[in-house]
Amino acid sequence: MLKLPPLSLYIHVPWCVKKCPYCDFNSHRITGDIPEDAYIKALLNDFENELPSVQGRPIHSIFIGGGTPSLLTANAYQKLFKGLQARVVFSDDIEITMEANPGTYEHDRFQAYLDAGVNRLSLGVQSFQDEKLAALGRIHCAGEARQAIASITSHGFSNININIDLMHGLPGQSPDDALYDLKQAIDLQPAHISWYQLTIEPNTVFYSKTPALPPDDTLWDIQEAGQALLASAGFQQYEISAYSQPGRRSKHNLNYWQFGDYIGIGAGAHGKLTDISTGQIYRNWKTRMPADYLAADHYISHAFESGRRVLEADELPIEFMMNVLRLHDGAETQLYVERTGQTLGDISRQLHLAQQQGLLEPVLAENNRLKPTSTGRLFLNDLLELFA
Repeated sequence: MLKLPPLSLYIHVPWCVKKCPYCDFNSHRITGDIPEDAYIKALLNDFENELPSVQGRPIHSIFIGGGTPSLLTANAYQKLFKGLQARVVFSDDIEITMEANPGTYEHDRFQAYLDAGVNRLSLGVQSFQDEKLAALGRIHCAGEARQAIASITSHGFSNININIDLMHGLPGQSPDDALYDLKQAIDLQPAHISWYQLTIEPNTVFYSKTPALPPDDTLWDIQEAGQALLASAGFQQYEISAYSQPGRRSKHNLNYWQFGDYIGIGAGAHGKLTDISTGQIYRNWKTRMPADYLAADHYISHAFESGRRVLEADELPIEFMMNVLRLHDGAETQLYVERTGQTLGDISRQLHLAQQQGLLEPVLAENNRLKPTSTGRLFLNDLLELFA
């Protein structure tokens, strides 16, 4: 039976100082002053238009991504959170994460961000080696990244509230290079590390001018050695690229991976919501270009929306599995029933094939989980194809 999952909020800030050559997110280089007040007003109007779909549901977590959200002032976030709380209830233990770029931060802002309500920062370090940062087109250096983390901790963000983003598989990277980056991050004692492989995406500079990346056998060595190092430092892998100290997993990202609901506001933001009254699950997405988003007439229903679609019954298995099977421990079988409104019987053929091929653990009475095997985690795309 379909049930309402937890509700999160994603807020997109589309501006950055410089577009990185590997980035395929909806981000736009600043060409003048950011229209901060106008954008906060638009975000609140966008949220207002979403309210009829989520009336009475508390917000469980907020993630502010970009672009570079730390380009906006703390005063802007104070206005935004005040406006949101006038319209909806924040859960008592709400997690509010903001992405920050060590190349654009100002030390004296962090205390103000904390005062505004942000209680988790995700710092886009990517590497602690200057030559690797230059190859990625980043505008900060390794020293600035260390200074940023020192500034964050000195302004009230304890280490349990810090995530460090790191990439591996970088141009010219050796296993020793990758392990050096991880060791530097571990020494800074964050509670969470997101460690993911550089991928070449369409519509990026790297797609048209692809740099020389490490060969597959080197990538495999990096992955194995890095996972062992993180485990030895007490970091538990709970998702393909997410590692945390015990009890410090990201609530917001877990809601994504458990096929939870989320509102997306801001230029190019995406959302996914469950409508119990109709038994439907739908996705929607907002106008991408900042100027068009700011020009939307908020008095018109769905004015900020660029599109929406209902997920059909035959799409729900892959929609659910492509999230849940990223988790190291998968999810209880009952979650499939509650989040899709379908039964396990509806996917019995796919489950049988996945188990037969050694990609999914047996779903038994004593093991009521949808959990990939170690082979299934290595060949996740093959596993997911069975549910497509």
